[in-house]
Amino acid sequence: MAHLIDGKKWSSVSRAETAVEVRRLLDKDLMPKLVVVLVGDNPASLVYVRGKEKAAAEVGIDSRIDRLPATTSAQELLAHIEQLNQDDSVHGILVQLPLPDHIDEQTVIATISPEKDVDGFHAHNVGALAIGLPGFVPCTPLGVMKLLEYENMDMTGKHAVVIGRSNIVGKPLSQLLLKANATVTVCHSRTKDMASITRQADLLAVAIGKPEFVTGDMVKPGAVVIDVGINRIEGKLVGDVDFASVEPVASAITPVPKGVGPMTIAMLLHNTVLAAAGFEALRS
Repeated sequence: MAHLIDGKKWSSVSRAETAVEVRRLLDKDLMPKLVVVLVGDNPASLVYVRGKEKAAAEVGIDSRIDRLPATTSAQELLAHIEQLNQDDSVHGILVQLPLPDHIDEQTVIATISPEKDVDGFHAHNVGALAIGLPGFVPCTPLGVMKLLEYENMDMTGKHAVVIGRSNIVGKPLSQLLLKANATVTVCHSRTKDMASITRQADLLAVAIGKPEFVTGDMVKPGAVVIDVGINRIEGKLVGDVDFASVEPVASAITPVPKGVGPMTIAMLLHNTVLAAAGFEALRS
């Protein structure tokens, strides 16, 4: 039976660490502040941003939700972001995705100041990660690496296979694993004979957006399996990994839910504190 990597437990540890850092900033009369911009009334997005607001309050971060109507034009949204960029009391800006179809996401992301881009999606921060400079790292892959750190899993010399090449998870996670001295292979929808590659993985991270895609016969015995996926099937949340068949094969595995998901919000809080402390704090 595989060891369950408890993301809920470790996210609590991370939040406690962040709360300590918040208190240190408060001692310097600096209150970290996060603004989440929500355009439209997508029910799932509203649930997500309220969860972020609640988590921020629990660690002492000031946060607010700026709700804009779905009819907001691209120009109006960009002007709103620019106002937040110029507001020195705001340290972190997060624009909740997806946006309405008439607004280009990349243009919006590019408008957020890199120093306030706590999602880590701005091209400046993406480039910084690629070449090893200080910058904000996307929260989900950062959360994966934090889980590995908490579980004392050294990636040096290990073969890590990442399934998925999205800008949000797959690409940045592969960069972080390289930084951790793993040998990294990235698989995607055009990969031929994927199972022959995944069976070589000491660490298999799956972020492909296909429910229960990875099955037990695709996993090397004793591998660590990180399931980043979250899918809803008949009212039930499942990952991109078929837990029932993979769990007996793996040495450790993240469940869905309560695996990687809680770490994503924990890392958003972490990034917000870094933003408040100043970009130089990223060098430490």
